[in-house]
Amino acid sequence: MDRAGSQPSRRRLLKGAALAAVPAALLPAARATARPRPLAADYPPTDWQPASSSNYTASDRPTSYSLDRVIIHVTQETYANTLAIFQNPQKKVSAHYLVRSADGHIAQCVRESDIAWHAGNWDYNTHSIGIEHEGWVDRPAYFTDALYEQSARLTSAICDRYGIPKDRTHIIGHYEVPGTDHTDPGPNWDWVRYLRMVNFD
Repeated sequence: MDRAGSQPSRRRLLKGAALAAVPAALLPAARATARPRPLAADYPPTDWQPASSSNYTASDRPTSYSLDRVIIHVTQETYANTLAIFQNPQKKVSAHYLVRSADGHIAQCVRESDIAWHAGNWDYNTHSIGIEHEGWVDRPAYFTDALYEQSARLTSAICDRYGIPKDRTHIIGHYEVPGTDHTDPGPNWDWVRYLRMVNFD
């Protein structure tokens, strides 16, 4: 065995160091076996927490379906349990966004271009963005200032992005979806305050 041949040459070491300094954008694309990076959220302040792909329909909205409303929901569950439900392929339910009660933190669970299964009405699902809010319809303490503020900013941004009017005809409660048996967001949700905040942003 030639010991000299087993040692890397100075030229090879320098070439390796030079490649290490090259910006990643100039290097060849990674192999197909590389692990994909998480998708960026549609609304940058959010945390990407993807729902199971068994719980929504892939699409390319607004090309495939126009977007003309935002539907407001209340989870009847905790934030953590709601994420777990959306990530469970057996549950067949999801929403685009989930807002946490304590601090207004927002998770995005389904891309806006895809169809979340949140309204219980296919036509409404295809043309809407669904926003879940941690809490219970009969426990108004869950509807904190932070929850209202962050949700209103999100809804305002969605309406601006798709040209959705910021009114009660186009920002509706789950209970207003035809055929639903749901009551959320319930009588304790302050629509006047919420719409005022949506329009202020």
